[in-house]
Amino acid sequence: MEDQPGNTLPTDLPVDPDEALALATRVLDEATPRFIEGLGAPGVQTKSSRTDFATELDLELERRISDALREGTGLEVHGEEYGGPPINTGTLWVVDPIDGTANYSLGIPTTGILVSLVHESQPVLGLTWLPLLGLRFTSVAGGRLRENDEIVPALPDVSIRDVALGLGSLNTGARATYPPAYRREVFEQLTLAAARTRKFGSTGVDLAFVASGRLSAAVSFGNHAWDNAAGASHIRAAGGVVTDLAGEQWSTRSQSMLAASSRAHAEVLDTVTQLGEPGNFFEAGRRRAAPEPESPRPWLEGGR
Repeated sequence: MEDQPGNTLPTDLPVDPDEALALATRVLDEATPRFIEGLGAPGVQTKSSRTDFATELDLELERRISDALREGTGLEVHGEEYGGPPINTGTLWVVDPIDGTANYSLGIPTTGILVSLVHESQPVLGLTWLPLLGLRFTSVAGGRLRENDEIVPALPDVSIRDVALGLGSLNTGARATYPPAYRREVFEQLTLAAARTRKFGSTGVDLAFVASGRLSAAVSFGNHAWDNAAGASHIRAAGGVVTDLAGEQWSTRSQSMLAASSRAHAEVLDTVTQLGEPGNFFEAGRRRAAPEPESPRPWLEGGR
C-alpha cells in the first residue's frame, strides 16, 4: 500500500504523525458526548442555499476541536464553518464538525465528525467518527485502516455489480462545476450499471463505507477538502483508488472524487467518461456551468 500515489508518508512533516493521530483521537473522543447530546439541533445559519446550513452546534464543535488541535500541535486549522489558511499548501488540520448536517438536524444517524491532517494538498492522516453508528475510522499514510482500533482487511477487488455503490448529492445550483443535469445522468447510468445504489447524505459516511468494504465505490461531486480528505486517507490505506471524475489523482485541489477498489473504480470511470464533459450538460434557459463559490459564513462577523 505504501507505493500507491498519495499514500506515502512525507519525510518533512512538522509533527510526528502517530502523536498527531493520538491527539486528534482524544479530541474527537472528548467531543463525542456533546455531538450525541445535540442530535436534532435545528439549522439556524443558512449558507449558500436552503439545503446548505449550519447548526449552532457546528460552530461550537468546530471551535472546540480546532482550538484543541491548534494548541496541541501548533498547526493551523481550516474548518468548514470558520475557514482558515489556504488548504492547498503547507501543513494544516482540516475539520468538518458535523458532516451530514441535514441528517444530524433530522435525527438521522448517518452523520459524523471528520478530521484530516493535510500536507501539500494530500491527506497524511484521517479520522472519521460516526458516533451514532458506533464507528470510528483512523488512517495514516503508508499504514493500515483501522475501524474501532482494529485493522481492516485490504479491500477486495469487487465489481459495482456485486456490492452497492454510494452517490453524492444531486442538489446544487445550475452553475456548479457538475450541474444537476450531469449529476442526474451519472446517477441514472450508474444505477443501471450497479447492483444497487445508496445515498446516505454524508460524504464522510460514503467514503468510510467504501474503505471498510461496505460499498464498492462512492462518487462525490463536491470539491471541499473537509468532506473528502479524511475519506481519501482511509481508502488509500485500505488499498483502494482515489481520483477525480476525470481519473486524475485526487488532491485537495480536485473538483470531485471517485473512490473505490481497483475494479469498481475502472467500471465507474468508464461509465462516467462515456458521458462526455460535464459542461455540456446544463438546464434549459441557464448559462453553462461555472465553479461553485465557497459558501458565505455570516457568523465570522463576530469572530471565532
